[in-house]
Amino acid sequence: MAWNEPGGNSNNQDPWGGRNNNGGGNGGRKGPPDLDEALRKFQDRINRLVGGKKRSGGSGGDSFGSGGGKGLLLLGVLLVGALWLYNAVYVVDEQEQAVVLRLGKYHETVGPGLNIYFPPFETKYQENVTRERAYSKQGAMLTQDENIVEVPLTVQYRITNLKDFVLNVDQPEVSLQQATDSAVRHVAGSSTMDQLLTDGREQVATNVRERLQRFLDTYGTGITVTQVNIQSASAPREVQEAFDDVIRAREDEQREKNQAEAYANGVIPEARGAAQRIIEEANGYRDEVVARAQGDASRFSQLAVQYAANPQLTRERLYIETMQEVLGQASKVMVTGQAGQNLLYLPLDKLMQNRAPAPTSAISSGAAPAASSDTAASVIRNLPQSTEARTRESR
Repeated sequence: MAWNEPGGNSNNQDPWGGRNNNGGGNGGRKGPPDLDEALRKFQDRINRLVGGKKRSGGSGGDSFGSGGGKGLLLLGVLLVGALWLYNAVYVVDEQEQAVVLRLGKYHETVGPGLNIYFPPFETKYQENVTRERAYSKQGAMLTQDENIVEVPLTVQYRITNLKDFVLNVDQPEVSLQQATDSAVRHVAGSSTMDQLLTDGREQVATNVRERLQRFLDTYGTGITVTQVNIQSASAPREVQEAFDDVIRAREDEQREKNQAEAYANGVIPEARGAAQRIIEEANGYRDEVVARAQGDASRFSQLAVQYAANPQLTRERLYIETMQEVLGQASKVMVTGQAGQNLLYLPLDKLMQNRAPAPTSAISSGAAPAASSDTAASVIRNLPQSTEARTRESR
């Protein structure tokens, strides 16, 4: 039968364990058990755990105030101490550093290892100082030649001074972003569109990194910029088609320039070689003329000395040499002998050479030299006599 069904034993079937004793110690009270009793039982269990005495039945208030209160206080102190110790002890990794502030003032910079600080009197800031961090940005820039260019770039940096990073600037990475924007706009405004879009991007990135680092050093952020990478910049969408035409025209210009350089590399060496050959020929002609003039001058000086020593002999020698040179080129010779007799000398070898080819003249080559030599000998014998005769006549 259920406890709440009508019957004679319903008063004794209280599910909370209470008894309905008429005239008992509870004064005939019905309902759930007393909460004070449940709390006293819980305090008794706590006292047993912390070493307190069990509460006696007749002194409930005093026992709760002395033994139970001390136990709870001790337990709370232990819990607070364990929580404080858990928060106070910390480990700094090999790649990290920690800055400790004592009462809001810088105290020390802690390296790798197991460390402890004392909150709330001390505060620590722990950061990785070796990891490369990156920040990306993209925006429209106005160039020096008044063109708008979309310039995407990535800034790589790391923390080199954790004390400055924590204390000097409130939000150092926000300051980094603002300084990057200022540096990029300044460098882009001092560059042309061609420099940003073609081969000048590396120099532009270097200039941005140097200017950005100067800004960060001035602010004292403790950040070092390791690299600034500028990706392929592009023109705005509205002028992209015209920009592509400019790129194609620039490529055509470069191709024509390369062809012109190739042609120049082929023509210029030939022209230089021809010019050098002409210069060498002119130098040779000059040396030849100068040498001939110097030889003639030297021969004339020597003849002048000989003429001063013996004028008559020198004069006759010059006459003979001149006549030999002139008559050696003539095909007919008229010789005047003694007693007014004239002798006509016809050099057959010269005549045959003028009329026939060289091989056919070999037939008379044996007798002609002999005849010419005899005639020359007779001329030489007669010349002094005729000279002496002319001398006597002149006297």
